[in-house]
Amino acid sequence: MSGTGADLGIGDYLRKRLMPVEGAIPHIPGIEMYGNSIPAGTVGGDLFEYINFQQRYDIDTRIRQALKLSKDFLEPLAPGAMPRNNVDDHVNWLKSQPGFRPEIEREYREARSSEQVRVAEDLRKLYTMAGVLLVDAQGHGIISAKIASTVHDTFHAFMLSDLDRYGRTTTELFENLNLRLAQSVTARNALGIAEEENAREIATMLYGEVHPYGYFRFVNFGHPQPLVFSAEYRKFMNIHTECMAQFLALGLQIPEDHPDRGKYFSLQPRNREASSNHVAEITLMAPGDILFLYTDGVYDGSDEQQQQQLEAVMRDNYWRSPKEICTALLDYAVKNDEVLRRNGDGDLIDDKTVFIIKRG
Repeated sequence: MSGTGADLGIGDYLRKRLMPVEGAIPHIPGIEMYGNSIPAGTVGGDLFEYINFQQRYDIDTRIRQALKLSKDFLEPLAPGAMPRNNVDDHVNWLKSQPGFRPEIEREYREARSSEQVRVAEDLRKLYTMAGVLLVDAQGHGIISAKIASTVHDTFHAFMLSDLDRYGRTTTELFENLNLRLAQSVTARNALGIAEEENAREIATMLYGEVHPYGYFRFVNFGHPQPLVFSAEYRKFMNIHTECMAQFLALGLQIPEDHPDRGKYFSLQPRNREASSNHVAEITLMAPGDILFLYTDGVYDGSDEQQQQQLEAVMRDNYWRSPKEICTALLDYAVKNDEVLRRNGDGDLIDDKTVFIIKRG
């Protein structure tokens, strides 16, 4: 089939693919949100996305399926009948084992049935919450955009699995995603052995879930920590980031207890896989308070003077809508690029993303 004038080049395709539309912004009670990105070139390695659970997934159907399974799992299989589901299949295996007793089947069926009741319960919570995904692939340009796209696609594939199995996101999802970007010991492809070209796929990621009235839970792989701006005090507040777990960037740190640990390089040791203890929490305490998420093209999270300048921009705009606040912060970051160019440091200009979550 021949191409048309409407066909997209790879750069245009990736840029459009990595940018959400405003129609995807979730509506959460007591919350307003908005984000935007400016690539350093035609396309960049920053990705942000609203995870609008109600819009993206058929929650009602998933709940019905979970409740149906909770009943189906309790029903014994008729003698000689073919297994109807994985519980029937496992019960058949149990019956083939020495020491099988009827109460073993009953207890197993009850346990698996209760799992599905919990899945339905957790799925209902998705109606009043939303996800936020920020990814910053190392560098900028086509390769970085492709890395960010890989993280995006892998994340959503694992998300489908998590929702079907658990009804919620789990830390297992992020460990699998972390492994996806790890460097293979056996160097399965040319990219894995091109160390002299600094070709290793590296990306930071922050994923969080926004609950009504400003409760935010998140995991962080190498990303700058969020900032919280108080509308009452008109400044960024100390949120004790030293208490918040933060892993290295995706692919750099494989836990020692992962079964495939010996198959991948790990920059630093980590004793255990991620658990619920590694999920950080932030609460916007009062109306007007703002959670500020960003990539290092806006702020690397370490320069105190730069944070004060961002605080001044926020102070001038905190009463505006999240979209207007986001625009003001990106405008500030773009102006800083002009300073870099004048100083001959244009190569330091990076992709920029700002994401604003404001308590109404």
